[in-house]
Amino acid sequence: MRRRRMAMAGAAVALAGSAVIAVQAGAGPAPTKGGSHAPDEGLNRFQQQSVEWHRCRTGPDDAIGKELDDAKAQCAEVTVPLDYSNPDGRTIKVAMSRLKATDPEHRRGTLLYNPGGPGVPAMYLALMVKQAEPTVSARYDLIGMDPRFVGRSTPLNCKWPTVSIGSAGPDRRTFNRSVALSKDLAARCAGHRDVLPHASTRNTARDMDVIRAALGESKLSYLGSSYGTYLGQVYLQMFPRRADRVVLDSALNPDLFGPDLSSTQGPAVNATLRNWAAWAAGHHDRYHLGATTAEVMATMDRINQAATRGPLRVGSHKVDSRLLPQILWSVTGGDSEQAYADYAADVRALSDAARGLEVTPPKALDEALTDLSTSTDADGTFSVQTAIQCADRAVSRDPETYYRDIQAHRADEPLFGPLTRNISPCSFWPTAPAEPPTKVHNAVPVLMVGATGDPAAVYPGQQVAHRALTGSRLVTLRGAFRHTVYAGLFAPQNKCIDDTVNRYLIDGKLPSTDTTCPVMPSPSDG
Repeated sequence: MRRRRMAMAGAAVALAGSAVIAVQAGAGPAPTKGGSHAPDEGLNRFQQQSVEWHRCRTGPDDAIGKELDDAKAQCAEVTVPLDYSNPDGRTIKVAMSRLKATDPEHRRGTLLYNPGGPGVPAMYLALMVKQAEPTVSARYDLIGMDPRFVGRSTPLNCKWPTVSIGSAGPDRRTFNRSVALSKDLAARCAGHRDVLPHASTRNTARDMDVIRAALGESKLSYLGSSYGTYLGQVYLQMFPRRADRVVLDSALNPDLFGPDLSSTQGPAVNATLRNWAAWAAGHHDRYHLGATTAEVMATMDRINQAATRGPLRVGSHKVDSRLLPQILWSVTGGDSEQAYADYAADVRALSDAARGLEVTPPKALDEALTDLSTSTDADGTFSVQTAIQCADRAVSRDPETYYRDIQAHRADEPLFGPLTRNISPCSFWPTAPAEPPTKVHNAVPVLMVGATGDPAAVYPGQQVAHRALTGSRLVTLRGAFRHTVYAGLFAPQNKCIDDTVNRYLIDGKLPSTDTTCPVMPSPSDG
């Protein structure tokens, strides 16, 4: 269930943009040689602040805080500048958790974890790392940071009435609905003009370095997955001499991160869908979706065409052409036997609905439809995710840019193209980025791991990151169609990958050259 819901969140994040544009950037602190910023006496008070650890539970209904307390975690907040170019100005709070090394005699440092997003709280997810990899948690204090404006940090909430924009649909009329919704959502953030430019990844990297200094660490080790790999790359570029052992799991292309990154995902997601279709064809006796890969893909096309003609009735839900690609995006949730079986059950229900049959959706599909069709962005998660992307890279403000791109890919990306290439609120954002995007190019030693069939961190983008990080080694899981590969945190586990990462984190041993790992069944697959 966790993986499926993470995949649905990924679908929503993918809506946050598309298209390419020249950056409109203001001035920031001048970079010094090597990419880090010149020392600023105004930052001393932040770097030298005392961290006051306390219990994590905030009240009787705080289940996450209770679980952290039960695991003997500590929680704290550090104060950071809203605008690092004006450290004497307004400040905000960044929240974090700490799980102290379970073998203190052999402790080697602090490992900060970012699971991706952008804008995903990590205070609780650091506990997942401890549970998945006890050999690592024995040697490191694990830090889960809720990035600025996320989770328990100082909030930013535009009070959006929806958690996503969805697909652009089949025609100009449905695309215009996306334009109107994007414009409305952006307008709802206009009251935060003083904050929005400072939601950038560069400022989150600076917050990480404040945490490093406040904890008394000369260097910081780091584990990042998905968006967390971009944050890691930015940190390496800005603070190359303060990085210890760095692992990037499923690296994003640093030259493209921003609202337009999702437009590169179509071919990889389609390849993932075909891989599942081959699996489903082998289980035709159970799911009746087609006896060959081509027949299963034809079933998917029939579902899409039916939703284009009119909403599908799935239990109490109506699934239209805006919603369907978001639901089907959950094929990116992993390539394990269980994940594929769950997806096939969903597709079976949608196929029946497309034929006009009465359908009772599987429980997980029912929950996903409820989340996407009725949920509001109550806690600001999705507006913050969008704010981060808009602060990192500007995009075209001309809706025609997006419509032309969608139309150009109707034939080769009929299902997911209108989703991944759709317009976003960033086209109407009330502020411009305060700094140019980070140009990543350094020789800091880094271990990168990833899968050739990753539908979100597409493999060509991983290779761009690998070339930019000239001191990196890339370990590739060949033939896998999953997003993230380490420790079984959000996708099937692979012992070869895990052993390579753990060897590096514990013993500091990078592979001597780029290498590969074979796909092996996860424990849940038997």
